[in-house]
Amino acid sequence: MTTYAVTGATGGLGGAAIAALIARGVAPSDLVALARDEAKAAPLAESGVTVRIADYEQPETLVAALTGVDRVLLVSGSEVGRRTPQHRNLVDAAKTAGVGFIAYTSLLGADTSPLLLADEHRDTEAYLAESGVDHAILRNGWYSENYAASAAAAVESGVFYGSAGTATVAPAARADFADAAAAAVIAPEPGRVYELAGSRHLTYADIAVVFGEIAGTTVRYQDLPVADYKAALLAAGLPEEAAEIVSDSDAGAAAGALDSSSTELDDLRGGAAQTPFADVIRAASAI
Repeated sequence: MTTYAVTGATGGLGGAAIAALIARGVAPSDLVALARDEAKAAPLAESGVTVRIADYEQPETLVAALTGVDRVLLVSGSEVGRRTPQHRNLVDAAKTAGVGFIAYTSLLGADTSPLLLADEHRDTEAYLAESGVDHAILRNGWYSENYAASAAAAVESGVFYGSAGTATVAPAARADFADAAAAAVIAPEPGRVYELAGSRHLTYADIAVVFGEIAGTTVRYQDLPVADYKAALLAAGLPEEAAEIVSDSDAGAAAGALDSSSTELDDLRGGAAQTPFADVIRAASAI
């Protein structure tokens, strides 16, 4: 019997990964969900998954939570700027607890990516390499859901704003990345680095068209200089840090950092069909 632990189990990717593991035949009783909020994790416990309360910043909780676990899916934390020490705490705890394998959700092309978000992923990848724990790196591309937050405003105004120019991106549904992660932890290949991206390559103009088609209207894409786009995000109410990350990510997209010809997402999933971009936007947005 193999026991699997998933960090960030009440989050979007972690929760989807638990569902994918079960769909791939892992018994709920062989799953350990690591979460900080017991109430939010209650539905997992009710489904037969073992819930253990753990906090990235309280190492003693991590060792206890990982005791008896064979393999860990380390879903990257959500607190940008604090993830490097948090991830290191998890890796250290896994080593102490005798975990045999870690799969880590990183960023597409993390070793060369110009995105600000890449720094902490590079740090974590390097720490895993130094840890001596068998591991694989899952370099996830952009979630299709990342664009859903812009859909309603774009439909209302008729304009989708960004700074990606005419470059293409290769997003995929969060559930598809989660399924790939489940496959990677069920059949581990230590040392592997997977570049995971969607099979459909979209410009932001294409995305604007999808928004319009779903809503039955016309939406066009308006490209802005990065500084102007950041200013627009701030004016719309985004905090400084979030506006910096979003605008920087668009600048990275313009440089090709969110596109890839890799087929490893499909390969890991055994050729299962990817969720269409439009279906994700329909389900995740208010349009």
